[in-house]
Amino acid sequence: MFATGIENSNPTIGDQRIRIDQMEKCGHYKNWKLDFDLVEDLGVTCLRYGPPIHRTWLGDGRYDWEFADIVYADLKRRNIVVITDLCHFGLPSWLGDFQNPEFPQLFARYAKAFAERYPWVQLYTPINEMYICATFSAYNGWWNERGTTDFTFVTALKHIVKANVLAMHALLEVRPDAIFIQSESSEYYHAESPMAIKHAESMNAKRFLSLDLNYGRRVDSEMYEYLFDNGMSKEEYHFFLDNHLKQHCIMGNDYYMTNEHRVRDDGSVVPAGEVFGYDEITEQYYERYLLPVMHTETNLQQGPLGTEAVDWLWKQWANVLQIRNKGTPIVGFTWYSLTDQVDWDTALREENNRVNPLGLYDLNRKVRPVGQAYKKLIEDWRKVLPTQSVCLVVPVIPPQVYSGTWVVQYLQRNVADQPDITSSPANTNY
Repeated sequence: MFATGIENSNPTIGDQRIRIDQMEKCGHYKNWKLDFDLVEDLGVTCLRYGPPIHRTWLGDGRYDWEFADIVYADLKRRNIVVITDLCHFGLPSWLGDFQNPEFPQLFARYAKAFAERYPWVQLYTPINEMYICATFSAYNGWWNERGTTDFTFVTALKHIVKANVLAMHALLEVRPDAIFIQSESSEYYHAESPMAIKHAESMNAKRFLSLDLNYGRRVDSEMYEYLFDNGMSKEEYHFFLDNHLKQHCIMGNDYYMTNEHRVRDDGSVVPAGEVFGYDEITEQYYERYLLPVMHTETNLQQGPLGTEAVDWLWKQWANVLQIRNKGTPIVGFTWYSLTDQVDWDTALREENNRVNPLGLYDLNRKVRPVGQAYKKLIEDWRKVLPTQSVCLVVPVIPPQVYSGTWVVQYLQRNVADQPDITSSPANTNY
């Protein structure tokens, strides 16, 4: 699955008075049709995309589908496979923030309403980058509730992951062959000295918390104590052990230059740059969860030379091939996002309206060198991978192939109560 994305981040900042809406900042609401033209021109087969949650979800059982109806009808007409991103770093104002204990159940109803309206959508990222969302919102104090304690972090994390799990259950009620691609940040913490080892070990255990809970894996002993010391109950913990849907999932992981960190003696953290790289860190995550992998986000600024992003694309693709050649089932790659972004140089903490040259196209929808390079990469490798890859064939059903009878046919073909995404029930290789 070669993919790109149109980012629908929308966290609030400044005591929740200001909402940073990337779709608005990047001009997607005005240029959505042209953006979809660019997606087709690239030759990508999948698009990470979702409706703006704060404009669509007006209350419990109340929705404004006007924009979603228009854009999803056009995506279906174009036969673009959409990986629908339902929640990307923000919540509608009426719901408050991720400290709200009602969020998980309400979000599951929103997810089900979406699936009932667009039943041809098969692939989902219910909540994007759960660990990053909880960290930036409830530990770093940057977004939404702007929490800064371990307690607010654990509260946000357990609500976010529970919402993701309940949404997966709700989506499967409508689309039993749904596949969930997590899109979680892949992190690593390097100790600068022996005095920093304990801090780094703790951080390297903490980075797995969102996926451990989501996949029903028992957390490490230190993290078990950490969760319970900061507000998680035994009942809440066992919910995750008992309700996971790992067999329906692809472990999407994201890698940027900022994903590796140096830990100092006092436990403070500074950027490390690329040390291990995507392939080494992905192997750590794969060995922990043993799920098919998709590289779901990466980018780099074009830079003064004009070749920095192109070189980064090549390096990331080389890492993907290295993983594939070692036998890890990797099923897709993504440059994120389609166009340049705005204010990500401050992690959306400030509204400066600074354009970040990270996209395949600039905000005038003019192709960047990395866009040309990605298009060529797809043309070259699409012919090779289906016949020579050790990847699994993901049973993706294109929008125009889906019909109401597909669900019945799928269930008839899959005898087990829990269908496994490693099966290939259709002649589809996306």
